[in-house]
Amino acid sequence: MTHLERAEQLLHQQYHCSQALFGAFADDLSLDIKTAFKISTCFGGGMRQGGVCGCITASLLVLGMALGFYDSQDRELEVYGNQKTDEFIKRFTEAMDGKTNCRDILGKDISVPGDMAEIRKEGLILKKCPQAICASIEILEDMLSQFLKDKAQESINLDVVLESAEFQSAMKRISKLHRFRRNVNKLLFSSDKKIGFIQFDIRKFKIVNDLYGERFGDEILDFILHKMGETCHKEQYFVNLRSDVFLMVTEYEKEEELLEFIRKLDSEISSFKNVKLQMSYGVYTVEDKNVELRQMEDRAAMARKAAKNNILSNIIFYKEQFKDNLYNRKFIEENMQTAIAGEQIMMYLQPKYSISKNEIIGAEALVRWRHPERGMIFPNEFIPIIEENGYIKKVDYYIWEKACRFIKRCMDAGINCPISVNVSRVHLKDDECIQVLSDLISDNGIPKELLELEITETADNQQVSMKALQLKDEGYTLLMDDFGSGYSSLNILLETPFDVIKLDKKFMENMMVSGKGRLILEQMVLMAEKLHLGILAEGVETKEQVELLQNIGCDQVQGYYYAKPMPEEEVFALLKEQNL
Repeated sequence: MTHLERAEQLLHQQYHCSQALFGAFADDLSLDIKTAFKISTCFGGGMRQGGVCGCITASLLVLGMALGFYDSQDRELEVYGNQKTDEFIKRFTEAMDGKTNCRDILGKDISVPGDMAEIRKEGLILKKCPQAICASIEILEDMLSQFLKDKAQESINLDVVLESAEFQSAMKRISKLHRFRRNVNKLLFSSDKKIGFIQFDIRKFKIVNDLYGERFGDEILDFILHKMGETCHKEQYFVNLRSDVFLMVTEYEKEEELLEFIRKLDSEISSFKNVKLQMSYGVYTVEDKNVELRQMEDRAAMARKAAKNNILSNIIFYKEQFKDNLYNRKFIEENMQTAIAGEQIMMYLQPKYSISKNEIIGAEALVRWRHPERGMIFPNEFIPIIEENGYIKKVDYYIWEKACRFIKRCMDAGINCPISVNVSRVHLKDDECIQVLSDLISDNGIPKELLELEITETADNQQVSMKALQLKDEGYTLLMDDFGSGYSSLNILLETPFDVIKLDKKFMENMMVSGKGRLILEQMVLMAEKLHLGILAEGVETKEQVELLQNIGCDQVQGYYYAKPMPEEEVFALLKEQNL
């Protein structure tokens, strides 16, 4: 992830510009992210008064820590530091058309309550601050790269300035990326031929790392770079953007040349030490050389992501519809905060039924987004995006709170209705969710057994197991969601203390089409019984499915045959009628 991508991610997670920018450089400075946030917050006072932009404050902190401006008794170093400070501020001022204060950039004064309300309402931080962040990062990367070059030329011992191997590595990457983009810009405007951007990554590289270790993964990346060096000629530029994402830029005359080049490279890097590697290639052919370089890279990236989801070909050329996807992504990222604040995000509930009793025995909390202009936006459109940028946490917490309030409302009406909520994968990486759940349970005065937690099976078995054990120790009922759809359902059952397994809809459909499938389904129900697990079938839509499930002993179901997801008021009305 580049500095700019990390900063934009943090900004969308509602950290202010100073935190987002300094946090983007935290790894380079050997700081953990929380320490970086504390430092940037301490020195971002001017921004909170509508004064000097937090991007300036954070950038000067980066320069100070990276270049070693720490000895006030070193007059020469002090002069050099002042020069670099002046250089940054001058370049930032030029890039921002003279705007250096927060109030000027936002057009509102953050220290005035009325203006702050307007800033939040109009989403000005996500609209205006990225320009300042982008300008700051470009200047910083250029200054740091030039500093390393100057010091190397002067044969000055860099150990005083660069205190760790990790920092040196990060600065080298910045230097390589800067040199790559400079060469590409030169190629764009000096070549009479067509120019193509080819971006690729390794499919399921995380699983490779998990199976063989990160050192082996690093060897793969070095191997690919070496092969690219052998395959590319002088006027074909390449770089390792981040992790397993690579970018090449080349001249060509016909698209067949690009395909031939990609296939040649692919044959060279498709195997490493007997481990098969599959790549996803995105290709952007430049139509307008005046388009910003980053936009060209973004278009190649959009095509690469489309290739990852394509089962027919691992090479996809950029199409304009990808741009629509990008615009949709930006819309979701920029409007999610307003959606929660304005209660556009809603909790829908889908009842769970007992076949034998023909009554509601619980419900699953689901998220819906009703936008005032776009209308209903369904989860498959926005959940994958907010899972990537981390905003899923806020959405989950919001739905958890709504679920707890609904449980309390039911209890006040003399109804005990368990509600299950989804625990997204992002929660498996920290313990914050445990405290949030505990606070919600306490604040609403509800028993833990009425708030059930659904965890989707995943390849990250160890992470799932550890978090599940913690949640189980806290006294929660755990449901394994989408059982039968993922990597290793049975292994997860062995390692984690789930109480209920939810048979995935597609698993159900597949099992219904043959005698063997129905036998497997029957044995699954029998296995759950012997393991003292509850079992619930999702996606039940036909009478035939209901009858089969009843015959093999699966009594709990959820699906359109009984009830679709609906607003909580409708579910509450059904529960009141059922409990008369």
